[in-house]
Amino acid sequence: MKNDEYHFKIANREALIGVGLVIFNFIWWYAFAYGMGSKDPSEYTFVFGLPAWFFYSCVVGFIVMAVLVTVIVKKFFVDIPFDEEGENK
Repeated sequence: MKNDEYHFKIANREALIGVGLVIFNFIWWYAFAYGMGSKDPSEYTFVFGLPAWFFYSCVVGFIVMAVLVTVIVKKFFVDIPFDEEGENK
């Protein structure tokens, strides 16, 4: 039973990290999309031919999230064996 408790503890921690990443991604996207966007397209500034709000919210946001998820998974996620080898049933 202790092995199951260990697995659930790790799974819960990793799920909370995943939820935190999703919330961070949404805040990033929302802040740039609605913070930099305006109703008048003539007022837009452009980066690489894209409106700045779109570039920072979608393009840069994707790159930041890809790097962040990769680092978080490598540093904080644990490989858990699912076989029951060595346990008596």
